Amino acid sequence: MATIAIYSLKGGVGKTTLAVNLAWCAATQSARRTLLWDLDPQAASTFLLGARKPKDAAQAVFTKDVAPEKLVVTTATPRLDLLGADTSLRGLDVLFHELDKKKLLTKLLAQVGRDYDRVLLDCPPGITETSDQVMRAADLIVVPVIPSPLSERAYAEVADKLGKRAALMPVHSMVDKRRKLHAEALARHPDWPVVPMASLIEQMAAKRAAIGGFAPRSAAAQAFQALWTAIERRLAG
Repeated sequence: MATIAIYSLKGGVGKTTLAVNLAWCAATQSARRTLLWDLDPQAASTFLLGARKPKDAAQAVFTKDVAPEKLVVTTATPRLDLLGADTSLRGLDVLFHELDKKKLLTKLLAQVGRDYDRVLLDCPPGITETSDQVMRAADLIVVPVIPSPLSERAYAEVADKLGKRAALMPVHSMVDKRRKLHAEALARHPDWPVVPMASLIEQMAAKRAAIGGFAPRSAAAQAFQALWTAIERRLAG
């Protein structure tokens, strides 16, 4: 089992979009038994995959009041399961601090991950106790970066603070190559994978599905598929 975290210091950079579409690719393109674990109290991945939020039980997994596998639900995509989020996760950073168990998430992943080939984590933004747990647990951290100075600055901070502790994979997200700033950013980092800005991404919320499920031939779907292939190669290396 390999764990891939989708993480960013900033919000609004396409993190959840990446998490849902990459999980779909893992289950469909690679035929992996896949779990998407939503750690963000906004529960956007939980919503997009068409699942009901657990009733204030998501944090109970970390206090061992509820076994994580008890909250796992199947999705409409074969081989893709979800461990959903709810607002109880707003207190997760405080809980991690109080418990003072630096590898708690690692241990829980070993427990719930026995039945999966790939586990993807949709992480809340910020450098927090939760992000510390993620850095210890994940085999690869995928970091979406909008092609803008502020977003690149945020990634540089993540790389400075966490790069020595975890394998990072920056990805240019929400890209519009017609914009000069975006084109310049892509030229500075030609080796970073690129996910384009697309109206189809906005349709995910209405359809509550990954783009590959309803527009498999679109440029956006192909970009996610190419990114997943790159992730698999990185894990294999």
